[in-house]
Amino acid sequence: MHTEFLIIGQGISGTFLSWCLRRANRSFIVIDDGDKHSSSRVASGIINPVTGRRIVKTWMIDELMPFALNSYELLGRELGITAISKKNVIDFFPSPQMLLAFRERIREGSGYISFPENENQFRESFNYDFGFGEISPCYAVNLPELLPAWRKKLINHNQLSDEHFNFPELTVTDKIHYKDITAEKIIFCDGVHSADNNYFKNLPFAFNKGEALIIEANLPTDKVFKKTTSIVPLGSNLFWTGSSYEWNFDNNHPTEQFRDRTLQQLKSWLKVPFKIVDHLASVRPATIERRPFAGIHPHHPAVGILNGMGTKGCSLAPWFAEQLTNQLVNNIPVIPEANINRFRRILN
Repeated sequence: MHTEFLIIGQGISGTFLSWCLRRANRSFIVIDDGDKHSSSRVASGIINPVTGRRIVKTWMIDELMPFALNSYELLGRELGITAISKKNVIDFFPSPQMLLAFRERIREGSGYISFPENENQFRESFNYDFGFGEISPCYAVNLPELLPAWRKKLINHNQLSDEHFNFPELTVTDKIHYKDITAEKIIFCDGVHSADNNYFKNLPFAFNKGEALIIEANLPTDKVFKKTTSIVPLGSNLFWTGSSYEWNFDNNHPTEQFRDRTLQQLKSWLKVPFKIVDHLASVRPATIERRPFAGIHPHHPAVGILNGMGTKGCSLAPWFAEQLTNQLVNNIPVIPEANINRFRRILN
């Protein structure tokens, strides 16, 4: 079986790369085993234009967010689903200092943030002492529906092989050979597994583990709520609650420590009853520079990568999948800040 591109992984990066290649009328096969612990299948799906305690704009967000919104709307229409919806973040201040920092950012003219007209509007649902701000616009990507819907479409078009990719069976010459598949290029979109890949194991990944609870509660569903943890509506009175950032970990399993800590946070924050219905965990393919890895291997022109999205995958993946597609199809390089050519000295 011959194809132009062999894509490893169907998380958010592999999904958008395969979608972009389809729109460019290029042939491809995706290999993915549907791992329920992959970071894309555990993520909240939120696109938030500001980040951190300093309340600063995330990298490239002015370009990334409108592009992502258009991409999700197009893909959603193609699949017959609502792939993205606007859900602004209500940021409850945990301390007077955070209130003052937020106010100072507004005074400086920082975009995307504002104070509400009525700071009592959520008193029935939440305990809060220092008010809140609103971050707008923010979006929720419907990952639990989007990824399976695209997977189903790939299967229907005989473009997905439901299996675990076995690296020792890969042979790279001027072309790609894997089992009965030959391809012009192979692109790794397989998250943390790229660290075990001989071609990309030297890249400066900085994996971190995240956990989340799925709770059932009678809370507003048109916003995302954030304090010491975040609460993201999923529908049917279910909410994603998390996440943690653990740099030292032994596995990708849920822990009692996270469950107990988050349970106590929710008990002190929420005024409504809730129950835990699931507990998720995964390892994020973050990078030391907090920039993605995209492009063609500088020493192996048949091998490429789209990875390292970290916590910003929903905003980064559409843009950089399009960037990589332009490199693959039109020989227009990925922008230098994300192009893996910047690591040519350490890749072999």
